[in-house]
Amino acid sequence: MDHQQEAERIRQLRQELEMHNHRYYVLAEPVISDREFDGLLQELERLEAAHPELDDPNSPTRRVGGDITRNFPVVPHRFPMLSLGNSYSREEVAGFVARVERSVGRTRFTMELKYDGVAISLTYKDGALVRGVTRGDGEKGEDITNNIRTVRAIPLKLQGTDWPTEFEARGEVILTHAQFARLNEERARNGEEPYANPRNTAAGTLKNQDPKLVAARGLDNFIYTLQGEHLPTRSHYANMMKARAWGFKVPLPELRYIGQADDLDGIMAFIDHWDKARHHIGMAIDGIVVKVDDLDVQEELGLTAKSPRWAIAFKFQAEQAVTRLKAVTFQVGRTGAVTPVAELEPVLLAGTTVKRASLFNADQLQRLDLHAGDMVRVEKAGEIIPQVVGVEAGQRVPGAVVIAFPPDCPECGTPLVRLDGEAQHYCPNEHRCPPQITRRIEHFVSRRAMDIEGLGGETVEELFRAGLIRTVADLYDLTAAQLLALGKGWGEKSAAQVIAGIEASKAVPFEQVLHALGIRHVGETVARKVARGAGSIDRLMAMSLEELTALDEVGEVIAGSIKGFFAAEGNRAVIERLRNAGVQLAVTAGSGPAGDALAGRTFVVSGVFRTFSRDGIKEAIERQGGRVSGSISRKTNFVVAGADMGPAKRAKAEELGVPVIDEEELRRMIGE
Repeated sequence: MDHQQEAERIRQLRQELEMHNHRYYVLAEPVISDREFDGLLQELERLEAAHPELDDPNSPTRRVGGDITRNFPVVPHRFPMLSLGNSYSREEVAGFVARVERSVGRTRFTMELKYDGVAISLTYKDGALVRGVTRGDGEKGEDITNNIRTVRAIPLKLQGTDWPTEFEARGEVILTHAQFARLNEERARNGEEPYANPRNTAAGTLKNQDPKLVAARGLDNFIYTLQGEHLPTRSHYANMMKARAWGFKVPLPELRYIGQADDLDGIMAFIDHWDKARHHIGMAIDGIVVKVDDLDVQEELGLTAKSPRWAIAFKFQAEQAVTRLKAVTFQVGRTGAVTPVAELEPVLLAGTTVKRASLFNADQLQRLDLHAGDMVRVEKAGEIIPQVVGVEAGQRVPGAVVIAFPPDCPECGTPLVRLDGEAQHYCPNEHRCPPQITRRIEHFVSRRAMDIEGLGGETVEELFRAGLIRTVADLYDLTAAQLLALGKGWGEKSAAQVIAGIEASKAVPFEQVLHALGIRHVGETVARKVARGAGSIDRLMAMSLEELTALDEVGEVIAGSIKGFFAAEGNRAVIERLRNAGVQLAVTAGSGPAGDALAGRTFVVSGVFRTFSRDGIKEAIERQGGRVSGSISRKTNFVVAGADMGPAKRAKAEELGVPVIDEEELRRMIGE
């Protein structure tokens, strides 16, 4: 064959192999044998090796894995990957339906299986996969595209032609029961410890740096939603059926993996069916997701800081196990919160061996009426965190001693305090209680905070014991010579890595620094909102309670926590030392308020814009002191409307008399 003929053969082979992949891994309807498939794949590999100029990152040959990835870059999500609100009772599902119907009237719901796997986002441009990203913190995740290409249920190129030019498919990567059993059989033959459960194995596999190993694990995938500005329909269910036609593996209506209902009875019938049937399918599910089907109604209902108001996840009753309580220890966290922890005789629960379980707080300890040596019932909250949920009082040993919550800090002996309205006891000795100090520093250096490479929990403990650090500010005084002097485990390379990581953290933006400080109740989302609203640490420290509560996402409790943090002399001293070290304590140009043209005004953004991305227009509003909300209410000042604005939002704005403006009017308001 000449060059042109070989190029055409490459094109044909790629198309044919993708078709066979789809029939085998998505439709479960293969039409050729594995041997025939391997022959076609080997032919394509030979032709591609001879013609590197015809390289295609989405070639079927990439399914078997490529070069080792040394690290996974962290990238922002174009659309946030929010977590769902969880419910463990049918009453809460009924409450969710009632709230939706009070807000928007009767509407249709779609119900789907809640897969027990790893959430991922897949970006497609012009019908080809260009990026695969983990959920991460919801705002940003790790780019694992090379690994995603090895998951054969994920199409590298879409079928048909009616897909949007660019969109995201959100889904769950899973290990089926059969694949999980195969992996553990292999490990048993090799004398290796078996994997604990399919979800953790899938998560670990996706993070493996060798795509060839990822390919060998046999991961699977289901898509559960589409994200984009030009989706084919305004129905979530219809979009899933469109995705099926494009080659995605989606929940199948004929298997009742997806269903629709117009009322609570229909939703409950779907839940009841799967509460029994979940044990008889080839994959792990831990609940049912209920969504409003109409995307315009979803937009009208809007979002909270962490989850959508138009969806809820009903979680099935968790598995339980009974084991003996050996002891209760009391742990002190970075905020001073004291948490009782049950030390247990090891017991197998939901695929993992449990040795410790949370008891949460003093109220829970009292409610359980725990005695030393009790036989206790343990389950996994949300299928993740082991917790003690009950006691087999009939098996209690006569004379067993009641386990009481201590009056003093178990670490430093300071009398504990319990604030009005809070369930937790706290040690107020924040600057001298050792675990508070070390865990506060561990939080400060962690990846989602200052992201200081080379510093982890054990290293922080070592530096604390050596007397080198007592506050987060002490990190910036460390020298390589001090680290080398610690002896075993420290070499020039590791010491240089830590010092370089500390130096690099001086460029971390203010909103991340604010989160790193570990102010009680101020997580990542709130820190970002507060940093952008205040603009600098100096203004934040000077703000009154009234000014703080006017910031987006800040209520009285958070405002009081912020004021209390900066009122402490020790914390103010740390701030000054961080300032002198060069840490970012103010928003940089383009990342925070650049003016106050929109101060005190609340905006809702809807539709597609000519000169802004959706995120870009929201950032422009926030930089001028405005607030962006996900839903229209009487507190909304303006709706900024772009092309394809949902009719439900426009009708809501008209009903409440909220002015609807376009992007040109917004530009005039902010002086652009």
